Amino acid sequence: QVQLEESGGGLVQAGGSLRLSCAASGIIFVIYDMGWYRQAPGKQRELVAAITTGGTTDYADSVKDRFIISRDNAKNTVYLQMNSLKPEDTAVYYCNGLRRWNNYWGQGTQVTVSS
Repeated sequence: QVQLEESGGGLVQAGGSLRLSCAASGIIFVIYDMGWYRQAPGKQRELVAAITTGGTTDYADSVKDRFIISRDNAKNTVYLQMNSLKPEDTAVYYCNGLRRWNNYWGQGTQVTVSS
């Protein structure tokens, strides 16, 4: 059974930092491209950051230079370091694992940034 379990969300003041973690089980983690998405109330889910099996990263323009995605294949875990948080970063953050036709999602973790 595939599980992607997010943790690390919470309430933080603007300008603060949070680190999200996503622990994967039931998949061969090292062969999956991993990503973080977010969905704010009334908005579509959007890609925040992604990291390939080879370590290549990509970011939404809105988070470039503030967020860092990384992965630890030995721990089957992907991270999202979020710095200089803004109220508009408030959303539910979802972990995603993708390989060919296999597309898995976590249940999400809430991030709330107060002004």
